[in-house]
Amino acid sequence: MTANALSKTLLVIGGSSDIGRAIASRYAAAGWQVVLAVRDVATGTRNADDIAARSGRPVPVHRLDILETDQFAAMLDGLPALPDTVVCVVGDMGDQARSETDPLAAQRVLRANFEGPALFLGMIAERFAARGTGAIVGISSVAGDRGRASNYVYGAAKAGFTAFLSGLRNRLAGRGVRVVTVKPGFVRTRMTEGMALPGPLTADPSEVGEAVFRAAEQGRGEVIYVRGVWRPLMMVIRAIPERFFKRMQL
Repeated sequence: MTANALSKTLLVIGGSSDIGRAIASRYAAAGWQVVLAVRDVATGTRNADDIAARSGRPVPVHRLDILETDQFAAMLDGLPALPDTVVCVVGDMGDQARSETDPLAAQRVLRANFEGPALFLGMIAERFAARGTGAIVGISSVAGDRGRASNYVYGAAKAGFTAFLSGLRNRLAGRGVRVVTVKPGFVRTRMTEGMALPGPLTADPSEVGEAVFRAAEQGRGEVIYVRGVWRPLMMVIRAIPERFFKRMQL
């Protein structure tokens, strides 16, 4: 742990999730001050208390609902200082079958995975660019690499978020702001408990935390697949011609 690390702050948007907690824990172990922004304050506070007990530093918790876009500026203005790194972990898989027939259900999935995260990180980006330093990490998904019948509403939202991060990275190149896209693939969390997940394609939350830290703070990549096997796999899936792809059950 260095004196420089002790002066840095991480803001995790979605700090009540298993992945958000793992990312926050990785940064706290490196000596960073961690701040959690959560919709579920009770769970967020439990995560904060656990991280604080392990790191010996308090972990402030702020309420933030990614769908309440009119509250973004007030939340940022309420922070003691602008963080050095922001990681956005929020998302909502929703239910594909329901999204196909219920516009409000589909809207929530689209807003939670694309609109809200993009607008929040865009606001952060402006503040980082004005300062001339900062790192922005968006947790996207391999589901956004190609639309599949089983989850295309969620996948479409993540595809939009991935494109947004790519454009943001391009715009901020040379301005002191690093933008990283992370695609975890399957992750063992409370949400996937009980599911039969493919071992080689499935990461633990701690792997996601390590991948984020290495990319954002050690400069090891800008578009990260947490399990490397996903990169060639998705290249193959993207290359399948539509006339064949539409016949596949994916």
